[in-house]
Amino acid sequence: MSGGGVWVFRNDGVMQLEEQATSRKALVHVATNEVVRSTEALERRLAALGWERYYEDRAVVQLHKRDGGADLISIPRDFARLRSTHMYDVVVKNRDHFKVIDA
Repeated sequence: MSGGGVWVFRNDGVMQLEEQATSRKALVHVATNEVVRSTEALERRLAALGWERYYEDRAVVQLHKRDGGADLISIPRDFARLRSTHMYDVVVKNRDHFKVIDA
């Protein structure tokens, strides 16, 4: 394993990567070179790219493309719970607009 974390089973039976504190990542908006620091800021940047809210609850916000694409992005409402897996999901679905860096 390459030092990113440990896979564990959550109480609901889903596997999740638990990141080590030494492996902090940050999501960067490429056009402005700004680190995204809140769920609201990320949602604003994604809205400018055609993403809108699809579903939300107390823990999660899901976004989908306005043009009817099948892609969904799920991000935690509590930004402190944003992990590299969420960040890479944003990057993969928005190539050239976001990147993940070591913080």
